[in-house]
Order: sequence, then structure tokens, then C-alpha cells
Amino acid sequence: MTLAGELASRIAATSFEQLTPLALRYAKMGLMDTLAVGIAGSSDAATVIAGRVIDKPAGGSLLWGTGARASALDAAFVNGIAANVLDFDDCTDNLGGHPSAPILPALIALAEERDASGKDLLAAYVAGFETETCLGRGVNYHHYEKGWHPTATLGVFGAGAACARLMALDAKRIAHVLALCASMAAGLKSNLGSMAKPLHVGHCSRSGLLAARLAAEGFTGNVDALERHQGFLEVFNGAGNYRIDRILEKWGAPWEIEMPGIAIKQHPCCLSTQAAVDAMLGIVRAAALRPCEVARIEARISARRLEHTDRPEPRSALDAKLSAQYVLARALLDGCVDLGHFEGERFRDPAVQATMALVRMQALDDATLARAGDFYAEVAVTLKDGRKLAQSIARPTGHVPGVPLDTALMRAKVERCIGGHLNARERADFFAVIECCELLPSVRALTASLAGARLETQP
Repeated sequence: MTLAGELASRIAATSFEQLTPLALRYAKMGLMDTLAVGIAGSSDAATVIAGRVIDKPAGGSLLWGTGARASALDAAFVNGIAANVLDFDDCTDNLGGHPSAPILPALIALAEERDASGKDLLAAYVAGFETETCLGRGVNYHHYEKGWHPTATLGVFGAGAACARLMALDAKRIAHVLALCASMAAGLKSNLGSMAKPLHVGHCSRSGLLAARLAAEGFTGNVDALERHQGFLEVFNGAGNYRIDRILEKWGAPWEIEMPGIAIKQHPCCLSTQAAVDAMLGIVRAAALRPCEVARIEARISARRLEHTDRPEPRSALDAKLSAQYVLARALLDGCVDLGHFEGERFRDPAVQATMALVRMQALDDATLARAGDFYAEVAVTLKDGRKLAQSIARPTGHVPGVPLDTALMRAKVERCIGGHLNARERADFFAVIECCELLPSVRALTASLAGARLETQP
């Protein structure tokens, strides 16, 4: 059997009853986080522009953060951009990117259109999550280091698998969905730090839904398009740089969504900077540190992560989200890194520019990396009086495998995201509907709880 065929059989067989309590808890967290971050991202310029260029005849799928509706394909595209543009959406280890933003915009739009149940939504979400992360096990980190953006290049398979599962396609047609996704996979890391990055996600979410719809009507691809000569694996990774056995080594038992699980970001910036930010904040809070006391800041992270975060002179607010220098400066100056720090031209503030000049980024040595792991970060602050303060972090808050983020922290993050869009009653409804999602006879009850959200226009 082909690789697509093997995966398709597993996708088709996935059911809600197979989900463990931990998988279900994580799935609800991912759903809540993605919707909240997407609502917050709905007013970003990239999302607003995308909303202007889609076809205007209304459909039945909600554009998050607004009361407007669009076709399912258009909603997947715009909401996919909104979910990723703030770089605040969830992560997981094996994908090398953001697992939920590619899947849920397409899946929720389709579920609204088909009047699907909460159970169907959750089962399809877990199947899509498993698909993209299984592929990630077999291609990373060569895929990531080569310059592909896995959130999009692998996420398209997750979106296609999830939509196919929601549509109850058989394994034969799901194999064609995956074959079509292989030809629609795209996303270059050279475009990180620009509007093209969230475009990757909107495009792949829409493409996954499109692939499922096409296959449902009998549209076909080559079902060996992943592993054949000049197929996805050879073109994207190259011969000898992928492992099919790793892709197929398991399905569930445990689900990838429960182990390593979903990492919920606490700071709206690149994953590769999160541990360093936590370390910097630890120093600031422990010493009640004032910026005027600091002479130098030295931080070390893995070379893989440093490659795209060593940005001492960010060129835009989106670029600043990937700048280790910027987010460390903000952590020192403000005692936090928050959404408002990436609005307009705030990255040009004189105080933050001066503080960024104090930051020196370095790669961890091989011995430390081997001992401490890829997420590890060290920050050392030299004070003007010669004293040194240092802290290291193994993993950012909320990123420990198999340990869901504390409920209070999860709720606080969601409140930060939706507070400017939903009133108190609407926020309470949102939390309540997510909590009982598996009991919903229709996903439309979920999106109805968001329909009062207002779009905040750009100046």
C-alpha cells in the first residue's frame, strides 16, 4: 500500500470514541486558543486586506472577529491568516510549527456548512493533527532547516485529512485528498516576518478543504505522490533525508495531540524566542531590575532557532515578532511581551532601540544543546556595577510534553485575546460552549457564540 493509502486508512477509522480524556482536554484547549488568537488577529492589517479581496457574496461560514460570513473556502483562507498573523497560536514538537491554525479555520468553516456535531469536529481535528505530525516525525528537522515552513507545507495535509474525516470520505478518496495536498504544499521560511507568513497558513487551510471537496467529487491525484520519485518527500527533503517508518510507526496510542501535546504560547512572538523571554522575565522579576541598571544582555539559544530570530534591526511589526533582540528588550523595559508591543511602529520606540543595542545573541554549544535540548535558553545580564544575573529555561511555560497549560493561565491568555472583541456575557458563553463542545449537536452553536464579535478597523 502507498504511504497516502496507509495514512488514509487510519484517518478514515478515527472516531470520537477513540479519544482519551487527555486528548479531549488538549483538543478543547487547541480549539479555544486558535479561536481566541484568530479573533485577536482579525483586526490585523493582513487579515483586513485578505477580507477585502475575497469574493463578496455571503456564505454560511463566520469570519472570526466579525459578524460577517463568507463561503467556507474564503472563511478558511481569511481565518487561517487571522489565526497565525499574531504568532500567538499553539505549537507542538514534531511538526516544527503551529498545528491548529492550518486545520481549524477550514474544519470549522466546513462544519458550519455541513451542520456537523461537536463530536465530529473534535474527532476530525485530532485526525488532522495526527496526520501532519506523523509526517513531521518523518521529515524533521531536515525539512525545517532546509527552509520550508512546516506549519504550511505539512499543515495542508492536516487540513485535508481533517476535512476529509468530517465529510466521512472513505479511505480510497482520502488517499486522493493527500495526493492533492502534496501538490498544494507551499511555504518558505524566507518570508517569515512578513504578511506572507500568515498567508502560508490561510492558503494551506483553504487548500486542504479544497482538496477534500475535490476528492469527494471524484477528483484524483497519484496516490503514491508522497513517496514516488519526484514526489513530496524527495522534492521537499531529498533522497535519504526522510523516514517513512517514522511516519507510520504509530497512530494514536498515544495521540500526538496528547503526547507531546499542544504547547500554548504565553507571549505573542516566535516560538524560538519564548524560552529566552521567560528567562529574561525571571531575572527582571526576581531582581526588580530596572533598565537603567543594565550594561549588557547576552542570550544563547540553539543555532536552529537563532538562524531566524537573530534580527537586531527589525523592519516591521511582523518582523519584530521574530526578533530575539526586540522581545528581550521589551521584557526588560515592560516586564512582559504583549500584543500592543507589535502595533504600528512601536518597534521603533527610542527606548526599545537603545535597549536592543545591548542584546547579544549566540548559539548554544553542541555539548549544552545535547544535554539540555533544543528549547533550552540562557540569558545573562551584566549590570553597570559589574554584577551578573543569569537564568536558564529548559522549556517555555506551557510547553512541557504531556502537561497541559494551567487552566488559569489558559483563561488569562484567552481573555487577553478576546477582551476587546467580546463583551463579558459573550466571553462567558464562549468558555461555556468550548467546555461542552463534545455535547453540541451543531458546531453552529459554537460560532454563534462568536458572531457578536466586532471587527476593529485599522487606522
